[in-house]
Amino acid sequence: MVHEGTVISIDDESFTETIRNGITLVDFWADWCTPCRMQTPILERLARRVSSEVKIRKLNVDKNPVIAGYYQITGIPSIFIFREGEVVKQFIGVQNEEVLMSAIAKISRNEGE
Repeated sequence: MVHEGTVISIDDESFTETIRNGITLVDFWADWCTPCRMQTPILERLARRVSSEVKIRKLNVDKNPVIAGYYQITGIPSIFIFREGEVVKQFIGVQNEEVLMSAIAKISRNEGE
């Protein structure tokens, strides 16, 4: 069961269905990545703020090489924001909550970049 306000882990099998509809933020990360561990609490706070309009998900690149390879993830954390299955914004490295909120707000208003 998916709970509002939480960051949910996804995998190679669930990825496409997850990003298909609406706005989805996906954090590409790995267990050994210290900056990735710094990003997690930021995403958890963000999820509590935007869960009614945006899905916040995490994909472990070591455990899910198909999707990580498809999106050519070479630096982590990498954050991709999808709208209706299409990448509309990308970040590499730790991002603060306000930067992500601003990007989500623009995408929600359909302003793009």
